[in-house]
Amino acid sequence: MDERILVSGGSGGIGAATCAALHERGLRPVVGYAGNRAAADDVARQCDGIVLHLDLTNDASIDRAVLALADGDGPLLGAVLAASPAPEIVPFGKTTPDAMRLQWTVNVMGPQRLLAGIVKSCFRPRKQGIVAGVLTHAMGTETDPPSSSMAAYVIAKYGLLGLLNTVASEYPWLTVLSVRPGYTETAMLQAFDPRFLDKARARAPFATAQDVAVSIVRKMFES
Repeated sequence: MDERILVSGGSGGIGAATCAALHERGLRPVVGYAGNRAAADDVARQCDGIVLHLDLTNDASIDRAVLALADGDGPLLGAVLAASPAPEIVPFGKTTPDAMRLQWTVNVMGPQRLLAGIVKSCFRPRKQGIVAGVLTHAMGTETDPPSSSMAAYVIAKYGLLGLLNTVASEYPWLTVLSVRPGYTETAMLQAFDPRFLDKARARAPFATAQDVAVSIVRKMFES
């Protein structure tokens, strides 16, 4: 039986690269996708993965995904929460309700329902599992403030951090971890002004999705 790892947002960007990195480690990725089935199929073909519809804005889709994961062949070893909408680039005071709602749903509410389901049906029976969350360097650090002009995205990522911390506290037998990549060469950069990106790249090269994926998988299995 194949040992499986779910990757939400697995059809592109960091998620797709994580699927490839998991495959290289001998694991079978479950390529979670919300809308782009063709891209998910392509990722699955390249890494012997399993395609799974997983729309984190839709409770019914989440519940069906949990049932499919519980009924699948081989143990589900873990889940990588890589799905996230692109940030809305506006000043804090112009942040739209739609952006706040979407970011919060995909980064917090959907993952909470998903994890509640797979912890109960997949992880708890074996008393083990791995949960990895993709946060962002834009959240800032103890010495650096959060990035400006992407409030909905940053706030939701802090919500995801709270979710991860809560899961780790309530299920101490789980391995819970996160990564905080900076600017990464993915389609999400299309949300930014190209002139801003050119200046940012001049200061420091951007990471690749493969760089981030390797760090995720290393933390999952080598920490």
